[in-house]
Amino acid sequence: MAGCTNKTVHEIFKSMEYGPTASSSSAAAQAWLDHHSGSLGLFINGKFVIPTNRQTRSLVDSKGAQVCSTVCAVEEDVSLCTSSSLNGFKSWSGLHSQERAKILLRLVGVLGQNATCLSELCDLCEAPCSPSSVVRLLQYYSSWAQLRDTLLSGWAPLGVVEVVCSNECSLYSLMAKVIPALAMGNSVIIVPEHCSAPAVLLLAQLFMSAGLPAGTLNVITGSDMSLAALVTKNPSISYVAYSGNKQDGVNLCKATAGMGVPVSVSANVGGTCPFIIFETADIDSAVDAVIEAAFKKKKEINWVLLVQENVLNSVVSRLKLRMTGMKSVSLASGARALVDAAVQEAQQQGATLIRPCEPGLANALYPPTVLCGTAPSSSCVVNPAPGPLLPLMTFRSNTEAVTVGNHSPHGQAASIWTEDLTLAHETAKSLSVGCVWVNSHSVSDPCMPVSGHKDSGTCTDGGHEGLYHYLRLSSANPLPRSSPVSLDYANFGIAAPTTIIPDDSDPASAPKFYQQFIGGKACKSVSGGSVAVMSADGAKLVGYCPDGGRKDVRNAVEAATKVQPGWMKKSLSARAQSLYTLAKGLEAKKKDFAVCLTRQTGVSAESADNEVELSVARLYDWAALCDKVHGGTLPMPQPGSALSIADPQGVIGIVLPDQSPLLSTVTVLGAAIATGNAVIIVPSQKNPIPTLTFIQVLQSSDLPAGLVNIITGSKDQLTAALANHSVIKAIWYWGTAEGCQYLQHTCTSPLKTLICQKDGEGEWVRCDLPFLEHKWRCAVQWKTVWIPTA
Repeated sequence: MAGCTNKTVHEIFKSMEYGPTASSSSAAAQAWLDHHSGSLGLFINGKFVIPTNRQTRSLVDSKGAQVCSTVCAVEEDVSLCTSSSLNGFKSWSGLHSQERAKILLRLVGVLGQNATCLSELCDLCEAPCSPSSVVRLLQYYSSWAQLRDTLLSGWAPLGVVEVVCSNECSLYSLMAKVIPALAMGNSVIIVPEHCSAPAVLLLAQLFMSAGLPAGTLNVITGSDMSLAALVTKNPSISYVAYSGNKQDGVNLCKATAGMGVPVSVSANVGGTCPFIIFETADIDSAVDAVIEAAFKKKKEINWVLLVQENVLNSVVSRLKLRMTGMKSVSLASGARALVDAAVQEAQQQGATLIRPCEPGLANALYPPTVLCGTAPSSSCVVNPAPGPLLPLMTFRSNTEAVTVGNHSPHGQAASIWTEDLTLAHETAKSLSVGCVWVNSHSVSDPCMPVSGHKDSGTCTDGGHEGLYHYLRLSSANPLPRSSPVSLDYANFGIAAPTTIIPDDSDPASAPKFYQQFIGGKACKSVSGGSVAVMSADGAKLVGYCPDGGRKDVRNAVEAATKVQPGWMKKSLSARAQSLYTLAKGLEAKKKDFAVCLTRQTGVSAESADNEVELSVARLYDWAALCDKVHGGTLPMPQPGSALSIADPQGVIGIVLPDQSPLLSTVTVLGAAIATGNAVIIVPSQKNPIPTLTFIQVLQSSDLPAGLVNIITGSKDQLTAALANHSVIKAIWYWGTAEGCQYLQHTCTSPLKTLICQKDGEGEWVRCDLPFLEHKWRCAVQWKTVWIPTA
């Protein structure tokens, strides 16, 4: 045929140009912006509010053209917003659960009618989000709104929830906190980052049009993240949920320390996630997937490619072929210098580069680049630069793959590629991440519970497990608000020595010397000192206990770290039997413990007997619940299998209250070890003797040495030692407002899960299931494993 060319299919595809994107047509979004004259106000009490004499902040697109402007709120606006939210909470929580579910379902239709406008606005503001993903959130959580009063009886909404997001946080991640909070009956104040603010304001308007009561959802914008702390300062706020990069989350925790408001952090932006290719993988599919995941335009996480040595050459050759002709990616302002520095450092450490072309002199564009042979300590692995870089490392064995995969301080997600299902399951269980995708990547659904492991956060998003962040026990009083005090964080807990040298002139009448419990052995403190323990009225010397310190905590953490992985791998029934043994040991010494409680706390013999009976029953409860509450399969809409797994936190530090010293000890101890954790317990400084006497029960049990450690001494000093130890994953604290403030400010590097609770007399005598479930959920972090099918 005349004019015929003999081009191959590959050559034809190579010569094709990209077509116009969906964002090239944004008529609906532009019409909405024009309706607001390009100036978006605050959304308060169901309507847009543009206060006078306020600074504004302009939002520009990638070409530098102005999209719109937003108002920078001040304290007066915050007061108006929180007052509206408080009224909205009363209206919203007062509705029947079925009515709330109907409104959320009505939103599905409203979003369907305005999907084009939302999608265009997200693209225009460079905050992409599929409207269908928001619809899926509404569908899933509307059913939980319907069932809250039945399946979640015993729980109540918190009140006004503040949801904060930072730069580069996706709209889906933000709404994954807003919608479940609304479904549980809370009102919500959103403090969005600059790029997502227009889309959030549009969604708030759509929510109101679906019948949400005025004030239930408010949006307040500002110039920077300092606005979030200003909102939290208002006494109407009951809870703060943050999503974004870690640094902004840390700053928020420090800024709100001492306000008496729990802050949960999802550090889901900027973390490093392993992409593991085993020799048994489909190499072509794995290479296609890693290029799609690592070099897409807008991404929240950074990938590190781990390849088994046997297939390294095959993977590298396919990477070179697939990356040929790939277009350069635009960089954020100021990112070019960081990218160049990361590449230069990797090359100095011996890495070689794979990329389609050399980077130009312009700062705006940079080619996708694979850094082959990167060292695990390289900055592009530990602290990735904001650019299209993919570090590549190798491993020999399956065990080494897990070790390298867990090397990162982040623990958000991982992708595993292998045709060996047994290997996939073993690797998924061993990786310390919140979500594992097998032969896939970036799959998300509201039914998947994902906890931030390590530095990736302190909360759970998704599933019914994530709902408990927005609920409190209905029989418990809300935590009291407080005001931050001036605190010397560097010297907290450092005081003059309180060691007492007892008079041993009359050994027969000398009070008893108690010992602490570290590594399965009763021992003195490293310092060798002791402190006096007085009776409840302060008139009688009860005994002496060790004056423990930082070195004792270090030794206890070392012992706990050695034994916890083995205890975690024990079967649930084996853990249950150990708890039954512990309960029987306490039951055999009931009279001794009753006398000890009366002598230490001054309570009546009847009250002491009652606390011992409750303590025995509590251990039996934990033994019975040990193998009853766990994860399972998830109802994913896609074809495949999804499993939720309740992983232990690891090593937990526990600072006990003064009230009910024995019952509080066995309650938190049982919850922690039943779920596979190791514990370091600091007894009440006022009433330590019952907890120290419990060491006799521990010594006669079959619990492995080092699983339970008990250290006595100054509460503030030991709290500071626990907070500053990087291995401890969570701290449960009952104590002073100053101690809570110190923990909230200090436990940010690395992030620790904090439970700072009011020291209440009536809390420990409860035996209902929601109370036990609350303690159990504080001791676990959730992981989801996703296995697709053809």
